[in-house]
Amino acid sequence: MDSPKGTEALPPPPPLTPNVVPLLADKGTHEPNKVPELVSKPKRLPMARPTGPTGTARKGQPIQLLTNHFKVNVATVEGEFFQYSVSLAYEDGHPVDAKGIGRKVVDKLQETYESELDGKKFAYDGEKTLFTLGPLPQNKLEFMVVLEDLSSNRIAGNGGNGSPGGSDSPNGGDRKRFRRPHQSKTFKVEISFAARIPMKAIANALRGMETDKSQEALRVLDIILRQIAAKQGCLLVRQSFFHNNTRNFVDLGGGVLGCRGFHSSFRATQGGLSLNIDVSTTMIIQPGPVVDFLIANQNVRDPYGIDWTKAKRTLKNLRIKTAPNNMEYKITGLSELSCNQQLFMLKQKRDGDIESTEITVYDYFVNHRRIELRFSGDLPCINVGKPKKPTYIPLELCSLVSLQRYTKALSTLQRSSLVEKSRQKPGERMDTLSEALRTNDYNSDKMLKATGISIISNFTQIEGRVLTPPKLKTANDEFMPRNGRWNFNNKKLLQPAKVERWAIVNFSARCDAQKLWRDLIRCGQQKGIVVEEPFPTVFEEPHQARRESPLARVEQMFEQIKAKLPSSPRFLLCLLPERKTSTLYGPWKRKNLADFGIITQCIAPQRVNDQYLTNVLLKINAKLGGLNSMLVLEHSYSIPLISKQPTIILGMDVSHGSPGQSDTPSIAAVVSSRQWPSISRYRASVRTQSARDEMIKSLFKPVSDTVDEGIMQELLLDFYVSSGKRKPDNVVIFRDGVSESQFNQVLNIELDQIIEACKFLDAKWSPKFTVIIAQKNHHTKFFQKGSTENVPNGTVIDKQICHPRNNDFYMCAHAGMIGTTRPTHYHVLHDEIGFSADDLQELVHSLSYVYQRSTTAISIVAPVCYAHLAAAQMGQFMKFDEMSETSSGHGGLTAAGTVPVPELPRLHKNVSSSMFFC
Repeated sequence: MDSPKGTEALPPPPPLTPNVVPLLADKGTHEPNKVPELVSKPKRLPMARPTGPTGTARKGQPIQLLTNHFKVNVATVEGEFFQYSVSLAYEDGHPVDAKGIGRKVVDKLQETYESELDGKKFAYDGEKTLFTLGPLPQNKLEFMVVLEDLSSNRIAGNGGNGSPGGSDSPNGGDRKRFRRPHQSKTFKVEISFAARIPMKAIANALRGMETDKSQEALRVLDIILRQIAAKQGCLLVRQSFFHNNTRNFVDLGGGVLGCRGFHSSFRATQGGLSLNIDVSTTMIIQPGPVVDFLIANQNVRDPYGIDWTKAKRTLKNLRIKTAPNNMEYKITGLSELSCNQQLFMLKQKRDGDIESTEITVYDYFVNHRRIELRFSGDLPCINVGKPKKPTYIPLELCSLVSLQRYTKALSTLQRSSLVEKSRQKPGERMDTLSEALRTNDYNSDKMLKATGISIISNFTQIEGRVLTPPKLKTANDEFMPRNGRWNFNNKKLLQPAKVERWAIVNFSARCDAQKLWRDLIRCGQQKGIVVEEPFPTVFEEPHQARRESPLARVEQMFEQIKAKLPSSPRFLLCLLPERKTSTLYGPWKRKNLADFGIITQCIAPQRVNDQYLTNVLLKINAKLGGLNSMLVLEHSYSIPLISKQPTIILGMDVSHGSPGQSDTPSIAAVVSSRQWPSISRYRASVRTQSARDEMIKSLFKPVSDTVDEGIMQELLLDFYVSSGKRKPDNVVIFRDGVSESQFNQVLNIELDQIIEACKFLDAKWSPKFTVIIAQKNHHTKFFQKGSTENVPNGTVIDKQICHPRNNDFYMCAHAGMIGTTRPTHYHVLHDEIGFSADDLQELVHSLSYVYQRSTTAISIVAPVCYAHLAAAQMGQFMKFDEMSETSSGHGGLTAAGTVPVPELPRLHKNVSSSMFFC
């Protein structure tokens, strides 16, 4: 607003609110007294499913399917859920922090004060929130609740003042407590009104008008199901629950069991409210004697081989039951000394006086308690007390309670065992799910009944379509893949690279290297790829070097290479002694890719045949810049929208450290297509970021007015150079690994950075963007009606069980050969390019056929798969860094008050634009 002439100077402009960008006035027309106009930056929201002829996909052969969504009838939407905060404290006012106690207290509260609560049923989340249908008599209520028979210190909160010994415990604790015939504990419970959630919100969600309230209302229904499972004694893990039934356990080795259970969640779909139930698996600690678990976990022969420092870490916080009187405790540690040396003060009453005697734990249990100990004497005791008040129990009297989660990373062997033992054929899975519905008998639950909800126990019938696979081209053939598969028999690679100036490096693998390279040359001839003879020297690792660290072994190997080769090799074939688990892999890849710029292929040759060598050649060819096959549509420039205007396709993923590695940096990887109009060639850019951070923070990273060190700058420049100096008009983004709650962040944080990176290169350049999320981590499955086989490859579903408003679809591009096919759930969040529904689904389907590493359609678009591979491979650099002594010497991305994140080394310019991840 202009100020009147002659008035005082203007006050300072109002402070900028977040989400507002000042518009800069043109330099020539700047008015001194004009306040800059504030323009709100619009917040992007996920797009709605388009209407009209192009918004509905029609291509493909119709197919009748069943899905593991069970229809939910809602009798009325007139009611309201009332949300209350629950505060639990002990009698002395201390808050209750022990897990598992809340449900016991709230159950007892409902039973004791039913009339004061108007007979209301609770949906309690086990922690600080409960819901009722309709209000409680008052907005704030206080109760005293007495729980009896608290046999576990975990529940009683007595900090371990006791032992199986009752009155004379090995720590001289509170003996009176154990003299009572029943232990009891009093709790103070406060219930305060927090919010109202109308059931109408569910009806609104079904009409596509989703709000926070509809999410909350569905959450209440999920909590009711969790509560049903909790009452059955299940282990609850987010929205999955696991029964204590040995039929559901499989041994994975190392004292770890796979435990099969069920996931359940209510979902708003186009066909109405549905309950999605699926088979779910978690890992648990092997229940039973602690000593048996430790022997299995450490792979030793007997208790005397156990590493007790390691055991102490493994056992901390696990729950045990003790013999002979079945008390339950939480492990706090181990005794410093062995059972027959560990002393404590035993207090006893004699002639009315208390006498204290120093005695060993072993002596106490054997002579005072008359309990036979066979092997515990020479081993440490389990401590279930507090740091300053230990309570010791001999090892052989302790057994681990069932259903305790194992949260550490699984070994490669354990992981493959879990996959193998938990997979189910489609027919088997359907039987398991039908059985789960029968067992849980949700329709008899009083709380669920009160909400007017009933669940139909039949699989929902839906219609899908089966898309025709895209035609592929090799050098001498055009063909249609059958059943999502093809092979290179009698086919030659489309664009073969030349394998020259190469050598073989052997790290102690048992292999005839001479025969290997001759076979590789012969196989290459058949496939049209020229493999020259390698340098005559096969670099064998000296026997004594195997005892060295992985880093030292790699360094020594490179010393050999530098000393014996006339010039730097272009390619190294590396023979490793073990598959997937080799500690040499990380340092070897890093040395080649970051330090020397050499393309390398690692193999662990066991059964080498022509099929194996062909697969190795496919990878080598892609890494060296060749192309194995491509889409015929790509070759003839006929992919709708993509072939007509310069288009870059991005695949984005963030990988995190294993569970239990909370400080391992996360790794963000973005791959981008290059050499437009190709959609089969990609390169990658990878960065570290703060642990567990899902949003990619380094897409745009200006360090000065002219320099951007972000990921996108690197990829956009590469596209420009490799595509005949063309800037992309279209940017298609496939983002993996984000949940629905993070969609807005992808649209408003990551897409913003990409737009900024484009503007930084050229302020006048405005490409169009399409953003698609690809999710594998969901629980929707499809089954063929009247068949026990998996759904055919190319099956797409975009009706009935999809979102009521948003633009999403499910696709099974691959042929599931084992287990039940897991579809990929694609969410189109943003589409400025303007794809028709058919064109977009065809593009996604086609991008599942351009994966250069294999001769099958894959389950998710290739750029996302490549991003995953690039992050995993460069993540091995980090693993190596953690093992090396210099890891702390890296400069990092650092924010105020945070630990610097070690940076990944940049790839050498010779390999930075290669498909090194293939």
